[in-house]
Amino acid sequence: MRLSLPAALLAGCTAALLLQPAAGATPSSAPRRHDFAGGGSTTTLPLPAGTGLAPRGTAPFELLGLGWDGPADALAGAVLRVRTRDAATGRWSGWHRLEADAEDGPDHTAHGATAPLWTGRSDGVAVEFRPGPAGAPPGLRLDLVDPGRGAAPAAVRTLPAEPPTAPPAGPAKGQAPRPRIVTRAGWGADESLRDPEFEYTGPVREVFVHHTATATDYACADAPRVVRAIYQYHVKTNGWRDIGYNFLVDRCGTVYEGRAGGVDQPVHGAHTLGFNTDSAGVAALGTYTGDQPSRPLLDSLAALAAWKLGLAARPADGRARLTSSSDASRYPKGSTVDFDAVSGHRDAFDTECPGNALYARLPALRAAAARLQTR
Repeated sequence: MRLSLPAALLAGCTAALLLQPAAGATPSSAPRRHDFAGGGSTTTLPLPAGTGLAPRGTAPFELLGLGWDGPADALAGAVLRVRTRDAATGRWSGWHRLEADAEDGPDHTAHGATAPLWTGRSDGVAVEFRPGPAGAPPGLRLDLVDPGRGAAPAAVRTLPAEPPTAPPAGPAKGQAPRPRIVTRAGWGADESLRDPEFEYTGPVREVFVHHTATATDYACADAPRVVRAIYQYHVKTNGWRDIGYNFLVDRCGTVYEGRAGGVDQPVHGAHTLGFNTDSAGVAALGTYTGDQPSRPLLDSLAALAAWKLGLAARPADGRARLTSSSDASRYPKGSTVDFDAVSGHRDAFDTECPGNALYARLPALRAAAARLQTR
């Protein structure tokens, strides 16, 4: 089943009970809008005492999620659902469940947030909330993200694909050519949002494949808007230094630069809890639990993995040993784990990501990437 933009949902929708919002608008529950230099904005709707929100009109937005103060697991056992109003038609969507998102991100964080939900252009929202055993965490809030038109490009917008090079002599894996990459300037990143400093790890020995759990049947011309919205959400709602992924790839095969610091550098990302060191996170835009990944998407994932691993002379069909830095991963902190050099997010964390349909393609993707390294 394909997902339309207004109906983009995370896996596992279930029922929830409606809690009535607090009567009347108070200063603590009034919306707060934050406009950014690049044209985007975030409207925050506080949920005082952990209440829901009755249907209401809002400023336009295209992505949403809930954040809170305190640890990422503070909403364990809670049920959160939202519905949104299409800005063009005025029709309300069905209810979509939000998932507490402790699986992506930096290895140490003091803020919690759900996974973001791409809604398409919307101007109304309602929230249902049923707290878990620990009750509602402090500072519970709904963030509505408008990616805007993006910052005016002040740098190179696209890095062209490199021509193939001759294969090396001997059995060693060669350096695959760089695929075409849309830079941060190309997708309109507002660089005033992120931390101005860069963080680097050791050479990239591992590529973790993700999906963004957003709509799959988007127009590829809209992909930069999705990337900008995820970027704003990761920085302003999650409190991260930058977008979490090192790269993103849309269903038409376009590769986008993610976290700043240089596409050919081992930039320390926030994508696979416990294993962000010496790895790169590549996110496929869409939800691939049932939807099949397109051939252009798979080809670009293979090309990107071949090039990125080849920078450190690592074979794409080889193995990589990484050490867990978080007990919240699938492996206790300090454990050494032997991964395929191209693995799925679920190999390092208890999650469905990157979806069954995409995960099933990883063996073929590794083989394709390895062939690119020996041309």
